[in-house]
Amino acid sequence: MQEQMQQELEGVVESVVFSSAESGYTVLRLRVAGAAGSEVTAVGNLASPVPGERLRLKGRWTEHPRFGRQFSVEEYESYSPGTAEGIERYLGSGLIPGIGPRIARRIVQAFGERTLEVLDREPGKLAQVEGIGRKRVGAISGAWKQQREIRAVMIFLQSYGVGTALAAKIYQRYGDHAIAAVRENPYRLAMDVAGIGFLTADRMAQRLGLPPESPARAEAALLHVLQDCAAEGHLYYPRIPLIQRCQKLLQIDREIISGALEGLRQAGRLIVEQGSAGLEGAAYLPALHTAEAGIASALAGLQSCPRSFRPIDLEKALPWVQARMAMDLADRQVQALRAALESKVTVITGGPGTGKTTILRALLAVLNSAGAVALLAAPTGRAAKRMQEASGQEARTIHRLLEYAPGEAGFRRDREHPLHCDWLILDEASMIDAVLMYHLLKALPAPSSLVLVGDADQLPSVGPGCVLRDVIRSGRVPVVELNEVFRQAQASQIVVNAHRLNLGLMPLSQEDSDFYFIQQEDPEEVARVILRLCQERIPRRFQLDPIADIQVLSPMHRGQAGVTNLNRVLQEALNPGRARLEHGERYFAAGDKVMQVRNNYDKEVFNGDVGRVESIDPVRHSLAVRYDEQRVGYEWTELEELALAYAVSVHKSQGCEFPAVIVPVLTQHYLLLQRNLIYTAVTRGKRLVVLVGARKALAIALKNADTQERYTGLRARLAALAASG
Repeated sequence: MQEQMQQELEGVVESVVFSSAESGYTVLRLRVAGAAGSEVTAVGNLASPVPGERLRLKGRWTEHPRFGRQFSVEEYESYSPGTAEGIERYLGSGLIPGIGPRIARRIVQAFGERTLEVLDREPGKLAQVEGIGRKRVGAISGAWKQQREIRAVMIFLQSYGVGTALAAKIYQRYGDHAIAAVRENPYRLAMDVAGIGFLTADRMAQRLGLPPESPARAEAALLHVLQDCAAEGHLYYPRIPLIQRCQKLLQIDREIISGALEGLRQAGRLIVEQGSAGLEGAAYLPALHTAEAGIASALAGLQSCPRSFRPIDLEKALPWVQARMAMDLADRQVQALRAALESKVTVITGGPGTGKTTILRALLAVLNSAGAVALLAAPTGRAAKRMQEASGQEARTIHRLLEYAPGEAGFRRDREHPLHCDWLILDEASMIDAVLMYHLLKALPAPSSLVLVGDADQLPSVGPGCVLRDVIRSGRVPVVELNEVFRQAQASQIVVNAHRLNLGLMPLSQEDSDFYFIQQEDPEEVARVILRLCQERIPRRFQLDPIADIQVLSPMHRGQAGVTNLNRVLQEALNPGRARLEHGERYFAAGDKVMQVRNNYDKEVFNGDVGRVESIDPVRHSLAVRYDEQRVGYEWTELEELALAYAVSVHKSQGCEFPAVIVPVLTQHYLLLQRNLIYTAVTRGKRLVVLVGARKALAIALKNADTQERYTGLRARLAALAASG
């Protein structure tokens, strides 16, 4: 359908049906100028419009499936009312505390069309109006001034390309000083206001006339690039490559960037290592430097501090626990149990089917029998739930364990209020990023023991750092690798093929098993095959729910078989005919499968959490999502935190298990085709794994065992602490 041309409407606000103070999203009735009695519905982001206000709108006509024809506002201008009647409605709308319809009528009767001029320049004259005393004059004058300032900020920001939703955030951050703050240094927006990145701030700066060689621009770019590096998983970035990336972004002399880097270092806004062995010139954001150094110090402190709990004799405990579990532990499993009981910090790693769950149950049985206090935790809700089901003992997410307090300073558990335990056991440890591990170790008493359980061959954490792999490679902590696949696990082709893939071998494919490969090289046909699998073949054969039980995992976001297109295709096929809540180029409907894509500590939902849209409110432009037992509401400005999750990236699937997993593997994905990515995707499947694509692409991935290294200094810091100790 051909897109409609942008049109212009002008009129007076008749009524405001809905307006969000947070987002600015508004539904109003507009009496159109020059068309007697003609009212239209206009929707969009507007700065707190009120009845009687004159608006000039630019936008397009749309047809809402429930509310009919609407004018979708893209740009607008606001004017004060020009008639006495309009001014009376404007003031009586509740815009100004202390002025209701009755007082508004009296004010307008006294001053007529000069009313707004009186409020601006001679507010003392309001005392002439019956019912308004001196105290009330002051309150009305202050409220009117504040409203004018808010609207001035909104109009100023919109003139520089900032939409109402972001303008509202900027005003909330800076208040009446917003205009001065933006004029002085628009780049501070990128650091102070969520949703405004460097590129948006840079466009504003150019419109304001700031020179490209401005030191403030170079400083903002350096911090922006370091934040991008953190998003790529790095804890630091080397000084010279950092300057080169900034120079490519800014197209200015390197000397300006070097000077800005030194200025940021002196101001403490970034840290550059000077004399650390192997880390000279490493540039860190301060929070990441604190986290990395804190992890190294805490692990060293744990290892050097004697355990407060009495020693447990494994020679006596082993026959008891084997009799209790009615099984003999393999040699490596005994080693793992011994290390967990005797060492202050232990890593137990291994692939699927190697007995990590068995070790967990055996360790807990011994600890509980001895009267030790053991706490269990995992990075995600699903991983914690699986840990609890496997162990029969309560397991919590790390955030819940540390008692994150929305609206407060962060985690309630810290050095001053530590956890109470003799052993802390963490599952899916490969997922734990540096910042979360730092907070966890801060809350762990030095006499306690720490056991990290995870699969080091999986993808590293979504957040910055590579904690589990760095701890293993440091050589400073006992590591037991479980590498024997037990007989009961060998019955699963998923487990067998996961280990083959991890060794670089092509998987065995049997269509009547729980793992098979569908050969198809055309990306469009791959998308069609995936749709048929989700819609018909898998639900019919395995009696699985196509939305709740089947998860598509794609290496990339773009392309016919990428996350974005597959979500669109699957949403239309699996959840059709629902009322929509549009947000940019996407829409959400009740029943949609969605994922939280950033940590929101206030809502207690975290990056990678998957839920279902429970309800939408098209009028208020909001929705609610059900995450297991938790119901979470989202305003319009918060919808950027949600993504459709019929298909997700392999990285976002970490820590999750799904009854059925489908993975497209195409040569178009070559930039991301790595052995550990395919291995991670396959190990997410519980009952069924289907690969769809080209064997050539799979072969490329299996040959590519050189995973992209992250810039982290944890190994070096652990080595330095060991040498100094």
